[in-house]
Amino acid sequence: MERPTTPSTEDAQLVLRLYDLRREEVMRASRSTMLRWMPASAEDCIAITRFDHPDNAAFRQVSSYFEMAYGFARHGAVHAELLAEGCGEGLFLFAKVKPWLAELREATRADAFRSAEWVAENTARGRELVPAFEARIASLRAASQGA
Repeated sequence: MERPTTPSTEDAQLVLRLYDLRREEVMRASRSTMLRWMPASAEDCIAITRFDHPDNAAFRQVSSYFEMAYGFARHGAVHAELLAEGCGEGLFLFAKVKPWLAELREATRADAFRSAEWVAENTARGRELVPAFEARIASLRAASQGA
């Protein structure tokens, strides 16, 4: 599939609509929960996928939202670079699970975080953001272990 090199007005409108949806009250609360969630192992990543985990609903809402949005880019429905620039928060969640992605996929779904991974690897902004997020996550983990 040939992807356009320049974003269209329709691309911008979709990215703005996706941004607007992130402001919905339950989504905002779920995003806040996921920003605080800091897995330290594959088991932490797998545990949150269990329905009895207290943060499971937030995880499902946020991860599926960004997978849907990134899927638009992966399938060419929206300009990938424009989306990556406007929706980097999903890549922060991806960076949190990335060290244990193989184990997470084995325990849950083989395609878990497939679209986030695609954006991380196939957009310049994704290739820039994910390493920066990984460094930030490592710093946050180190600070919490030192506290």
